Amino acid sequence: MDKKFDTSNPVLLETIEMLQEQDAPVWSSVAENLGKVNRRRAEVNLSDIERVAEDGETIVVPGKVLGSGYLNKEVNVAAFKASNSAKNQISEEGEFMFIQDLVEENPEGENVRVVK
Repeated sequence: MDKKFDTSNPVLLETIEMLQEQDAPVWSSVAENLGKVNRRRAEVNLSDIERVAEDGETIVVPGKVLGSGYLNKEVNVAAFKASNSAKNQISEEGEFMFIQDLVEENPEGENVRVVK
């Protein structure tokens, strides 16, 4: 791992390390944001995703997705964490996945938008 992060969460460290091993700049950016202290990590509401996303888009949240608001678009959302209500709403139209799963599926980071 290139940088030492102040976290004892082994899953978070593993995710950051995996992202840093990728060549795509988008994954380096996501790793940097995940490495922030917890209170500075992104928390994005569904209403935020609804406002910025286009149908069919893949959104990455380098933090947690919260269930406040509505999501009426068909989008795929990847995040480190999500509330149950956020996961349920995302799954009604699109797909929720964890960041590691998206990286395995799309190591080049093509057609991915980071929302923070």
